[in-house]
Amino acid sequence: MKRTIKRAAVLGSGVMGSSIAAHLANVGIPAIMLDIVPRELTKNEEKKGLTLEDRAVRNRMAADSKKALLKQNPSPITSKKSLDLIEVGNMEDDIEKLADVDWIIEVVVENLEIKQKVFANVDNYRKEGTIISSNTSGISVEDMADGRSEDFRKHFLGTHFFNPPRYLKLLEVIPTKDTDPDVLAFMKEFGEDVLGKGVVEAKDTPNFIANRIGTYGLLVTVQQMLKGGYSIGEVDSVTGPMIGRPKSATFRTLDVVGLDTFIHVANNVRDQVKGNEKDVFKIPDFMQKMQDKGWLGAKSGQGFFLKEKGKDGSTIYELNPETLAYEDRKKLKTDATEMANQEKGPHRKLKALVKAKGDKAGDLVWSVLKPALIYSAELTGEIADDIVSIDQAMKWGFGWEIGHLKRGMQSVSASRWNVCRKKAQMYQTGY
Repeated sequence: MKRTIKRAAVLGSGVMGSSIAAHLANVGIPAIMLDIVPRELTKNEEKKGLTLEDRAVRNRMAADSKKALLKQNPSPITSKKSLDLIEVGNMEDDIEKLADVDWIIEVVVENLEIKQKVFANVDNYRKEGTIISSNTSGISVEDMADGRSEDFRKHFLGTHFFNPPRYLKLLEVIPTKDTDPDVLAFMKEFGEDVLGKGVVEAKDTPNFIANRIGTYGLLVTVQQMLKGGYSIGEVDSVTGPMIGRPKSATFRTLDVVGLDTFIHVANNVRDQVKGNEKDVFKIPDFMQKMQDKGWLGAKSGQGFFLKEKGKDGSTIYELNPETLAYEDRKKLKTDATEMANQEKGPHRKLKALVKAKGDKAGDLVWSVLKPALIYSAELTGEIADDIVSIDQAMKWGFGWEIGHLKRGMQSVSASRWNVCRKKAQMYQTGY
């Protein structure tokens, strides 16, 4: 009998969990969203005379997250009617309802011990044949399934959505050694045909594909900024649309993601790799100080950029990484940027930049692109089976117009490409 998913359960109702439930609802799949039971009453609940035993209190976490979907921008839902397909509950009173779903998606806190406890409970209530997956962004999928039943392990895999799920196309699917090949094939087809995703199969390695490469590239960019004496605004002015990447470029993207989230992802890789690679993932001192101060980006009101309102409108300032003071935002304007701005299309713009040796903007872009190209090529076979998967992950997960390897290489001038050709060329075979 052909497998179908008619109903799903989402365990965890935070920003990611609720957004995944919304994406399911957008494509017509009902979902029950469960979260933990609160241990304390809010002041509003006390005024209403509610107790910790009332369902309104016990379901509060998921119910509040469902309501918050209406306020998020960009909206995670296609229409208010989509919300009718999301049922809310909690992981104590409603755990038995897991027997009525075809797919259980875990989206709880990124802590292996907590995830294992959740899955142990899930194993007691799911029916045989139900697919279970984790939306983890970096914890070993293999480790999460340790100790579970044979049927659980056969139907378990990682399904890493990118935030926001409605808008970012990438879905990384990560099988374990025990995942049934038919389950893997079904989830890849379901992800593409029903969820509308660009599905990439990743290996169970630290931070999988996109976050592994993206985190490396971003930290290399920070290091080159500090080494070359560039400002945060200058870096963003040439690492956005000018090289086929979103307007948020480098540091504005970090402000949107949240510095605390990024540091967690980077530390996760650093803890699991060795040698020189470990050094790249070390968080620069000024970024650690930012986190200590609570300057996390959009969620805290300030980060690498600070927006201040004045009589004549708003002004955006950039952070000076040396003084941690905010200054006027700067942009790089060089002969190479002028040439790039006159070109049409990201490939031609990128080529105009990287072929400009001795140009401040061109040298910055090449110093960032070169190590990332080599790193991506060297990890082919370790994080993914081929460079196609790496290219697609970076395009779909980060909104890049140009793939990291094939298309990026084609935009690089011959003389500069020879610098990293020897290490990367072997990975191009058959592409």
